[in-house]
Amino acid sequence: MKTLYTLVQSPFAAHFNDLFQELDIEAVRFDSARNLHRALQKQAPDFFVGEFVYGWGNDYAGATVSNLDVTLRTLQAVAPQAKIIVVMQANEAAHIDKLLALFHVHAVLKLPIIQEQMRATLKNLV
Repeated sequence: MKTLYTLVQSPFAAHFNDLFQELDIEAVRFDSARNLHRALQKQAPDFFVGEFVYGWGNDYAGATVSNLDVTLRTLQAVAPQAKIIVVMQANEAAHIDKLLALFHVHAVLKLPIIQEQMRATLKNLV
């Protein structure tokens, strides 16, 4: 069984529990990056789905682009084999290239996502 960790806090994001079961994927949803990072210490996921939110000047050193930077760096270190799927609101599209310049991401999906999009994405990454 494969493992998928999600860090998606948008109320518009669908959670595809039935799809994950169908594909024999154990999905674990996290409500905070801190809890996700604790879990990464114990088990590396096969997949990661995270919601991109551009960091509008919240880092005075300019070292981070978004809410996912620390998580993606951690994944690079502890789970380099993990397939990374980033989801985002359409209004964040102008900034996604900044994240993609820093991190290898396997897929980017715009919210709202339908089940068939997620199915096709996961099947392409297996």
